[in-house]
Amino acid sequence: MPRPRKCRWVQNKPPIAYFKPRGVPMRELTEVNLTVEGAEALRLADLESLSHQAAAERMKVSRHTFGRVLAEARRVVAEAVVLGRALRIDGGDYAVRSRKGQPSSKPDRNDLPAKELENDMNKIAISSEGPTLDDLLDPRFGRAGGFVIYDPETKKIEYLNNGTAQSMGQGAGIQAAETVAKAGARVLLTGYVGPKAFQALAAAGVKVGQDLEGLTVGQAIERYESGQVEIADGPNREQGGRA
Repeated sequence: MPRPRKCRWVQNKPPIAYFKPRGVPMRELTEVNLTVEGAEALRLADLESLSHQAAAERMKVSRHTFGRVLAEARRVVAEAVVLGRALRIDGGDYAVRSRKGQPSSKPDRNDLPAKELENDMNKIAISSEGPTLDDLLDPRFGRAGGFVIYDPETKKIEYLNNGTAQSMGQGAGIQAAETVAKAGARVLLTGYVGPKAFQALAAAGVKVGQDLEGLTVGQAIERYESGQVEIADGPNREQGGRA
């Protein structure tokens, strides 16, 4: 029976979790995955210039294990850069270090090993005609009235007005994608998304559930949480549409 892998400590999760070559449509890209502990190993060794021994102590692993994690991380990044792959930073076996240098006792999602988070969710954004769960989902992503931001852990919601994007002649979808990403959403539930908006969402690490119409915001959330919403692999609105 193989020995279970030891959890690796990281200082923080990377603030940006997705990178892609400029000008290449998402549907034409191959994606490679860099684990969170791999990104931490790169930070310690190549950004802070720590020795393998010092970096291993920071991550609470052996020097040999740190070397393997670092070598794999460098290989993944090299593949993305040399071969023009999209790079996603996600997953692994890690826990986020608290400010005092110990794993936090708070049951926060960032303090748990990644394997325990596979079915966990970050905030969900729903394009909406109004600020409540009873308002209808607005199928127009870029020009939606606003976005209900739902936290599945606390069950709390907040509402973000989308007036800035609505008033734009062009680029409404990209502006709306920026609004959703800045709110901390990692899932978007909406109706229609154009190519540029979809690309911007993917670059920010936001997964998209689309083709949702005739539902309230609350019904869309229930459908997603019950596994009835398929995550899209591309836009469903042609360039120049009003999504």
